[in-house]
Amino acid sequence: MVTEAEKKKWKNLAKDKYPKPLIFHDGRLALKPTPLTTLALFIWVPSAFIISLIRITIGVSLPYNIATPLLAFTGLRLTTSKPKTIIKDQKPKGHNLYACNHRTLLDPLYLAFALKRDLVTVTYSLSKVSEILAPIKTVRLTRNRDKDAKRMKGLLKQGDLVVCPEGTTCREAYLLRFSPLFSELCDEIVPVAVDCRVTMFHGTTAGGLKCLDPLLFMMNPTPCYSVQLLQKVSSPSLPNRRMNEKARFEVANQVQKQIGTVLGFECTTLNRKDKYLILAGNEGAVSTTKTGRNV
Repeated sequence: MVTEAEKKKWKNLAKDKYPKPLIFHDGRLALKPTPLTTLALFIWVPSAFIISLIRITIGVSLPYNIATPLLAFTGLRLTTSKPKTIIKDQKPKGHNLYACNHRTLLDPLYLAFALKRDLVTVTYSLSKVSEILAPIKTVRLTRNRDKDAKRMKGLLKQGDLVVCPEGTTCREAYLLRFSPLFSELCDEIVPVAVDCRVTMFHGTTAGGLKCLDPLLFMMNPTPCYSVQLLQKVSSPSLPNRRMNEKARFEVANQVQKQIGTVLGFECTTLNRKDKYLILAGNEGAVSTTKTGRNV
């Protein structure tokens, strides 16, 4: 029904012309598989696998001040920035709570490299392989609000804590709704805006194996990460009672808006369940089967 003359007039539709915004998508390839790019991909993969293992070994086994230049030599790029105005006389009231948007599983690790110190991060679903290989401490949450809040407060007393309130990763220039649980943990929150760029493989998946996420991200020729620490956001101090619902969401929305403004990302009210229902047909619950597969 379509003539060759009509086909010659076809061209790729720009994202801003799509009938609906492209917010969620899956699949590992980050490039269009034309004959030329597919050939380049197959030529690169054997070397990429070796380079990925080298990068992971360096990141896991060496101190930050040694690993950082070595990783840069292999093609990894990390840019960092901190707030321009810092009150020098202001002493920290305790350990820092870092709330960052979620691009890949490596977000807390790149923040640790940016700060050059060990951090603790909490997660809902993480493969056993990633958990074992992680050079920083990871703690699993239960999705029980009271238990998780108590656990995170305990971790925050021991050291700096990283949370990703979106609850899942998002590849496009959007921020999912921030869960307000983190807003009750301390008086001040440090928002962290993170972004990454890849050329061949996405380091996230909704329906695939989570344990391959870091490996595939590191298989990109020159993966880039940016970490921006922003001005602290104050959270109402209520030691004897829980924050009311409105206050919690106001703090969470303020952190989301601040990160979105810096990155140029659009803030949405979509959440983890929306993503997984669209891409995988489930609500993103952690699988308890013997296969150990997490979604």
